[in-house]
Amino acid sequence: MNRRHLSRLVPALLTALALWPAAHAQTFPSKPIRIVVPFGAGGVADLTARTVAGRLAEQLGQSVVIENKPGAGGVVAAETVLKSEPDGHTLLLMSNGTAVSAGLFKSLPFDTLKDFAPISTLGTFDIAIVVPVDSRFKTLGELLAHARSNPGKLNVGSINIGSTQNLAAELFKSTAAVDAQIVPFNGTPAVVTALRGGQIDAAVEVLGPVMSQVQAKALRVLAVTGEKRSASLPDVPTARESGLSNFVAASWNGLAAPARTPRPVIERLQREVAAALANPDVRRRLADLNVEAQSSSPEQAAALLASEVRRWGDVIVRARIPQQ
Repeated sequence: MNRRHLSRLVPALLTALALWPAAHAQTFPSKPIRIVVPFGAGGVADLTARTVAGRLAEQLGQSVVIENKPGAGGVVAAETVLKSEPDGHTLLLMSNGTAVSAGLFKSLPFDTLKDFAPISTLGTFDIAIVVPVDSRFKTLGELLAHARSNPGKLNVGSINIGSTQNLAAELFKSTAAVDAQIVPFNGTPAVVTALRGGQIDAAVEVLGPVMSQVQAKALRVLAVTGEKRSASLPDVPTARESGLSNFVAASWNGLAAPARTPRPVIERLQREVAAALANPDVRRRLADLNVEAQSSSPEQAAALLASEVRRWGDVIVRARIPQQ
């Protein structure tokens, strides 16, 4: 090959390489899409993913399947996605747990912030501070007053150590500057049993799983811990409104792809997710799960993940939770 032919070939190759991602995006999706969920079937995250997946399948003309891979702090699910072809057909359901794992494990087989390309958030859901319905504490202010006048006497339950709920309880303790005991249990049913049996005074839990107990008047919500009041319980104040101006903790879910996924594919997925979450039926079904549908740009999702990694990492250090 002479120099003249080479000088013509190189620009053509560079042009072809530059156009390849856009061309690939035009043919996307070319096969079923898989969303890997790092939780078991039936939970809020799983049901959120399935609700959005159903609408995405209609919009994209391809099936969208959910693959549950719980355990190991989400590491198994994340590795499954990273080992897949970075073409947008295998996605990871991200959550607070993704951010928590970055600080909870001594080492991970991936870099949470560099190896994934966030696509969009899916929604947020409330965490609540709950007590038995017959508790002497009628407000969060009363509970805090008791804790401050009786150091070490208040027992606050949560699910297992290192969970979002457990770290939210630790954050509550440090933000309120109270000497309280955080008591971990192996699941929400055990927390509810301990509350109703008087073994603990209060609990920090995702609102959705305890909502039936609240509606049955077995439990009472003192406060929700998000930025605003829950649409499901509009009369219940936020922790901020109850005197803890610096305490905000909410759960969230989002979608991410391997970092090497072409940008046009990421952008196409983001548009489709935003359209799905704008659908009235999807919003209603998510609201029934106490999830507020909320899409974002890829940049906003990435910023949220980075801020959550920093935030929960600091909580883990302050609470002296041993790294696994």
